[in-house]
Amino acid sequence: MKKQIIRNVGVTLSMFLVVNSLSSVMYANTSNDAYKPKTHVLKANSETVRWGNIGKGDPALTVHSGDIVTVEAITHHSGDDYERMIKGDAGVEDIFHWIEGEKNEALRGPGVHIMTGPIAVEGAEPGDVLEVKILDMKLRPNGNDQYAGKTYGVNAAANWGYLYGDMVEEPKKREVVTIYEMDTEGGTDYATAVYNYKWSVQTDPDGQVHPTIDYPGVIVDHKTIDKNFDVLKGVKIPVRLHFGTMGVAPKEADVVDSVPPSYNGGNVDDWRITEGATMYYPVSVAGALLSIGDPHAGQGDSEINGTAIETSVTGDIQVILHKKASLNNKLKGLNFPLLENENEWVVHGFSYANYLEELGASAQTDIFKNSSIDKAMKDAAHKTKDFLMAGMELSEDEAYSLMSVSADFGITQVVDGNWGVHALIDKGQFGDSERKPVVLRSSFENFGAKVGWQPATKTVTLSYNGNVLEMKVGATTGIYNGETVKLVAPISVVNGKIVVSEYFVNFYKAKLAKTE
Repeated sequence: MKKQIIRNVGVTLSMFLVVNSLSSVMYANTSNDAYKPKTHVLKANSETVRWGNIGKGDPALTVHSGDIVTVEAITHHSGDDYERMIKGDAGVEDIFHWIEGEKNEALRGPGVHIMTGPIAVEGAEPGDVLEVKILDMKLRPNGNDQYAGKTYGVNAAANWGYLYGDMVEEPKKREVVTIYEMDTEGGTDYATAVYNYKWSVQTDPDGQVHPTIDYPGVIVDHKTIDKNFDVLKGVKIPVRLHFGTMGVAPKEADVVDSVPPSYNGGNVDDWRITEGATMYYPVSVAGALLSIGDPHAGQGDSEINGTAIETSVTGDIQVILHKKASLNNKLKGLNFPLLENENEWVVHGFSYANYLEELGASAQTDIFKNSSIDKAMKDAAHKTKDFLMAGMELSEDEAYSLMSVSADFGITQVVDGNWGVHALIDKGQFGDSERKPVVLRSSFENFGAKVGWQPATKTVTLSYNGNVLEMKVGATTGIYNGETVKLVAPISVVNGKIVVSEYFVNFYKAKLAKTE
C-alpha cells in the first residue's frame, strides 16, 4: 500500500496545528502582505435570476479567483404562501410579479428553480476546476410585518415524489403542501409545521389551469384550499441550511433544465452542501458560469416526497479557480461535483454521469424516464474507486477493499430525474495526509490577522478586516461578530499549545476576509 491507513482514534487532538506559548494575552500582526479579496453583493431580483435554466448565459456578475460573494437565493415555492413568503419583500415580489398580460421572468423553464447568476470567473477555461467555499448561510427574513422575526418554508409532497400514487389513504394521487416556520435570527435551530393543505386546481393570471404542481411561480389562491393546522404537533425538525442547486454551466447545451443534476453539479440536493463545506466543480465553458439557488432549511437523504423545506437564504461564498496545469491528484480529471468538509470527502454519482451527452438530443426529457438507483450506485462506486486510487494513491485492490469496509454510500435523491448516490470517505483514517497540520499563529498572521489568547477563559480571538472570531477550547460553537456560529471543528490544547486543522485555517481565513 502506498500510504498507510490509520483508523481515526483520538485524532481530534493530534490532527492540528501549534500556536506559540499560551501563558499570557498576546496580539500580533507581523505581515505586510495583507489578504484582501474583493467582496461582492449579488441581490436576487428579476434582472439577476433565471427561472429553471442552469445553462450558459450572460453573467449577472463577474469576479476574480479568491473573491467573496454575498448571494441571495430565493425558493421557487414562495407562491405556496404569498402572505408569509412574498408579501413585503421587494426582491421576491419582483421575481414573482405576474398579472394578466404582464409577467416578470416570463421565460420559466425548462426547469423550476430560481437560479441567481450566473457568476462568471475571470480566466476560467474548460479543464479547470472551480472551488466554492460556503462561508455563511442565513435565513432570509420575510417582508410581512405580521410575521416579523420568522422565516417560512414549504415542503410539497408533489407529483414527482417517489411514492406519488402509491399511498394507502385516498386519494392515492394527492399533492400536499406543508408550511414550516423558523426563527429568522436562529434563536432556535429547528423548524415546526404551521399547517398543511392539499393542492387544489389553480388558475394562473393568464387563464391556464393547473390541476397539479406543474408550473413554477403559480401563486396559490388560499380561498381555494382547506388549511389543516393539526399537523406534526410537538415535532421539531433540525434546521440544516444548504443549497439544493449550485453548479457551473455544462458545455453540451445552451439552455439546461435545472432539475436533473450532472457532472457540472446543479440540483445535487445533498444537505451537506452547507456552511463549512467546499464544493469542487469541473469547468467546461469559459467563465465557469456559476449559478446558485434552490435553498433548503432541512432535507433527509433521498428527498423522498419530492422536495425539502424549500426556503430563501442569503449566503457568503468564496470562489477559487484552479487552473488545469496545476491541479493536484484529487482534482486532476475531475468529472463530478466533489464535496469536502472538515472530516470527509463526498463523491457524488448519478444514474448518468453526463446525461446530456449520453442520452443525446432528447436528453432533457428522456432522463426522467431512464433513471435508477442501480445505475447511480454503480456510477458512485466507480467514481469513489477512481478518487481513492488517484487522490489517495491506492492500488485498485486497496481502494476496493477500503470502499467496502469504511465508505458509507447513501441515496442522495430519487426525485430529480437523474437520481443520485453519494459516498462518504472519512479523512481521519488517512492520518495527517488528509488533515494536514500547520501552525495556527503563522497561518493567520501571515495574511495580516491578529491572534489573541485569554488564559483565564481559554479563549482564542482571531481579528481581521473588522471581523472577530472568538472560540473557547473544546467548544463546538464560537462567536463571530457578536453572533453564535457553529465551528467547522473545535480548537484543542495539546501539550500547552492550541491546535486546529488546516481546513479550519483555510475556511476562517476566507470568512475573516469578507468586507461587510
